[in-house]
Formats: sequence, structure tokens, C-alpha cells
Amino acid sequence: MIQQPDIYSALLDHSLSEHFRHAGEVLAEEAIVLGSAIRHILVRGESINNKNIILALVQRLEVTTDVVHADVIRNTLEIVVGHTIDDI
Repeated sequence: MIQQPDIYSALLDHSLSEHFRHAGEVLAEEAIVLGSAIRHILVRGESINNKNIILALVQRLEVTTDVVHADVIRNTLEIVVGHTIDDI
């Protein structure tokens, strides 16, 4: 199993955090993509919320040329959007 630092503790959305923590190997690649997006947001000095995660994932999706990686990013994006309340 790929070990990720506990970057999910930075998430305000506990449902999303728990979803990835308990998914194990099923979402291992998506967890890496999410972790990278969170680190990118932190480096920019922005707050970790679903809106910023979605924006970071869309930006990454726009620049990737690898179709397989694009699918992983898309799946990660779908999971985050699915855990986002409508009024954000």
C-alpha cells in the first residue's frame, strides 16, 4: 500500500476525508492526486476547501496529456464534487 502523509487532516470536509481514509487501495491513485492538489493549495497559501480542491483538480486536468492520469484526476474530481454541498 502506498503510504500518504495525513494530509486529509487539513480537510474541513470530514466526510471527504473519511471517504479517502477508508478506501484503501481502491482509491490509492486518487488519494495521491488529492494529496498533491491539497499540497499545491497549501503552497499557494490558500485555504483547503472543496472549491479550491475542485479548481486545483480542473487546472491539473487541463494540462495533463496522459489519458490514464486524466481518468484518475476526473474520478478524484467526481468524488470531491459528490461530497460538496450545493451552496458552496
